[in-house]
Amino acid sequence: MSTSAPARSHLHTAGTRFGGAAVRLALPALAIGAGAGLAAIVFRWLIEHATWVFSGHPDYAATTGHPANPWVPWLGGGFVVLAPIVGGLLYGPLIHRFAREARGHGVPEVMYAVARNGGRIRGSVAVVKALASAICIGAGGSVGREGPIIQIGSALGSTIGRWVRMPEARLKTLVACGAAAGISATFNAPVAGVFFALELLLRDFTPTSFGAVAIASVTAALVGRAAFGDTAFLHLPAIGGITPPEYLLFALLGLVAGAVGIGFTRVLYLVEDACDLLWKATRGPEWARPVVGGALLGVLLLALPQMYGVGYPVLERGVAGQYALGFLAVLVVGKVLATSLTLGIGGSGGVFAPSLFIGAMTGAAFGEVAAVVDPALRGQVAAFAVVGMGAVFAGSTRAPITAGIMLFELTGDYALVLPVVVAVVIATAVSKELSRDTVYTLKLSRRGVDLTDSAIPARRLSGATAGSAARGLGGVLPVTATAAEALAALESGGGAPVVVVGVDGRLAGVVSARSAGDAVLSDVDFADRPVLDVASDVRPVPGATGLDAVVQDVVDAADTAGLPVVDGDGRPVGWLGQADALRALVPAK
Repeated sequence: MSTSAPARSHLHTAGTRFGGAAVRLALPALAIGAGAGLAAIVFRWLIEHATWVFSGHPDYAATTGHPANPWVPWLGGGFVVLAPIVGGLLYGPLIHRFAREARGHGVPEVMYAVARNGGRIRGSVAVVKALASAICIGAGGSVGREGPIIQIGSALGSTIGRWVRMPEARLKTLVACGAAAGISATFNAPVAGVFFALELLLRDFTPTSFGAVAIASVTAALVGRAAFGDTAFLHLPAIGGITPPEYLLFALLGLVAGAVGIGFTRVLYLVEDACDLLWKATRGPEWARPVVGGALLGVLLLALPQMYGVGYPVLERGVAGQYALGFLAVLVVGKVLATSLTLGIGGSGGVFAPSLFIGAMTGAAFGEVAAVVDPALRGQVAAFAVVGMGAVFAGSTRAPITAGIMLFELTGDYALVLPVVVAVVIATAVSKELSRDTVYTLKLSRRGVDLTDSAIPARRLSGATAGSAARGLGGVLPVTATAAEALAALESGGGAPVVVVGVDGRLAGVVSARSAGDAVLSDVDFADRPVLDVASDVRPVPGATGLDAVVQDVVDAADTAGLPVVDGDGRPVGWLGQADALRALVPAK
């Protein structure tokens, strides 16, 4: 069947409107990926040189014993008490004066920007975050570099998106591109970077978002590999084959790791609360908080120098089985306290790497205990440590897809994929049972910002129904209409969803911009096919239903940005968009 000229015109318009979004995002995503990759290189350089200045070593955690700083040899190992104080004297005023949102671990601020601020992040945040985090980590702050690079990349994505005047929805995607690119370049993990952005930030796996984020992540990985090489991020010992009975132990490790992940989250914010309370009692200036608190951190580093900085060398030793069971337990507790204290006093750095560290030590300790029970497992400590890394990360962030993929890319060992999946799924389930929030969302929840359930207010509305909140129907087409007519109706309605009704007048489907765009991209020559080929099946909302009972379903209807409202006979009588529901839920004062 040939396609008519008007139909081809409508197809061209629809393809430009719906399919062209990916093309319009491609070039900015490419630029963001390259920029974030370069930013990751510069950021790592800053950390290395800050560490050299403050400790006299490329990575103090890689040293053995408690060596002195060659710049101040008369202090011996005691220089670690002064390093956080001097560092706080530098980054405290920097954050307070130029970008207070650069304080902390960064990812919650990006999540807030995507969910509540239209993807807008000040460009100055990237510069301040890079400098403050590099100084904090170099001066002994026991935090990670991944959270900062996520915020740096996201700020770059937001800046570029606003510069090219992207609409809000696309701006959020570009922010996610920056986050994915930062993870990709830092860890040499492009796939994990993609899923981190989609799973935690956008919560959106549409083809357009996936394509743009993937372009940025791959580009950043290529830039990072040019500087750091194309090798696995972590250098781990060879891990033997996994026998079926061991999966029961990995499942048990998942239970333990889920609880540890939530425990880490609770202690983190408990220490932050204690620091807030104590600092308010002193009535000191906020910029001086890292200076005073740095003394406490320094004492902890004096007792446990393995907590200095990010700590990847210590992590690798733990995975290699170089630490005894008792010391592994000390490292777990020490890292939880050191990270919590670093952030509680106003430091700048991520919780991504600390969660991996805590997970590795937890898994290694679990493996040591298992080896005591069954000496045949003595050589599997590394396997338990790696699985523990993913499980604790999943337990604290509740991002199981990212955790599973991340561990495979970090280690390059396919043999551990199935054990990691088992432990990660169980750890995520345990985490969800123990806490409503994650290590990222709890920071926002404490500020009254709820991202766990689309932030729908819980209060009920007396008398408000879906029918009373709905607006009139836009385009309505019979089931006998063609796909070309549906595209024309979408175009004339400015992209508003078009309702399709059957011969009996009942709802048969909804044609949305997304369903039409996907159809156009998958089959260009389909204009004369039935309209239902481009329609989506949706669950309508009965008009007499209370609004508070259906508002969550309306907000979750991302493909159609709302749901049709039907009468008692199933005939569409209105359209309840997301804005309509929220407007009725929170009426204007």
